[in-house]
Amino acid sequence: MARFVNAQVPEVVQPFWAALQRGELISDAAVVAGTYRKRGTRWVAACGGVRPRRGRNLTGRCLSFAEREEIALARARGETMRAIARRLGRAPSTISRELRRNAERDGG
Repeated sequence: MARFVNAQVPEVVQPFWAALQRGELISDAAVVAGTYRKRGTRWVAACGGVRPRRGRNLTGRCLSFAEREEIALARARGETMRAIARRLGRAPSTISRELRRNAERDGG
């Protein structure tokens, strides 16, 4: 027998939060998610009215170890930050922060 779980499943809840973010009412957002108004109200209350981070598209947010290695090796070869950023598909500010964060105290 299937067990009823009132957990916030990302595939169901994220369309609800997206609808709320577009300015729809809770009852309309609940219809978009395929549920009813009371459950939508409970989801909002459970999260304190703030959209949960889980389930958002966060892939690629942090540099991977391979990207960090590539940045270090490319900088050692004398490449510019913008060239490294272009090759990795990242913003130059990301490369700059990574280099600054891992620089020696004397600037090396």
